[in-house]
Amino acid sequence: MDKVIMAKDLSLSYSNNETIINQVNFSINSGDFVFITGASGSGKSTLLKSIYGALKPKQGSLIVGGVELKGVLKSKLNFLRRHIGIVFQDYKLIKEWTIEKNIMLPLIINGYDKSITQSQVQKLLKHVRLNHQSGKYPLELSGGEQQRVAMARALAHNPILILADEPTGNLDDYSSQLIWNLLEGAKSQLNTTIVVVTHHIPESINVDYKHFHIEYGSIHEVN
Repeated sequence: MDKVIMAKDLSLSYSNNETIINQVNFSINSGDFVFITGASGSGKSTLLKSIYGALKPKQGSLIVGGVELKGVLKSKLNFLRRHIGIVFQDYKLIKEWTIEKNIMLPLIINGYDKSITQSQVQKLLKHVRLNHQSGKYPLELSGGEQQRVAMARALAHNPILILADEPTGNLDDYSSQLIWNLLEGAKSQLNTTIVVVTHHIPESINVDYKHFHIEYGSIHEVN
């Protein structure tokens, strides 16, 4: 089974003084659905940042999609990110763009044909039940609706890996369930690798998953 993420003796830090993640070892296979839990400040989001290259390893090795992220060239990192979908808790939508154009962003970056882009965006808007809102702007939507747009954007280019940081933390039950359904569908139908940082694993989750827990700078798998 292909390894999408491999960490060996990985240490992460925002400064030279404090090591947040300390010499951890783990791997995530293609098609895995992984939850990462831990107390506030334990390093969950820090680890996620390192996986998409926003924080370079302090020590050790971190390989994502076959790319070693320690000392990675910007061009290679940009290429890797074209194959990753990211869902942030604060959505990170472009407020000056319509919902439709926000979802188009990764397709535009990846150079998709205009007709394919339009078709994919319409399909995704229907999936997240926002096809009636396509011409609106992010600030005209509720938080739950904005996160559904962010989820559609993350799925738009059929990434090999989706990283989600507390994707349902501030959402109502309806939007939360839609997000989980979309993530489950990406795993089961497209074999997308899913990594979710969360405080709480939902009881309603309907796929086999792995569970990593971070505590005192270490990470271990919960069986």
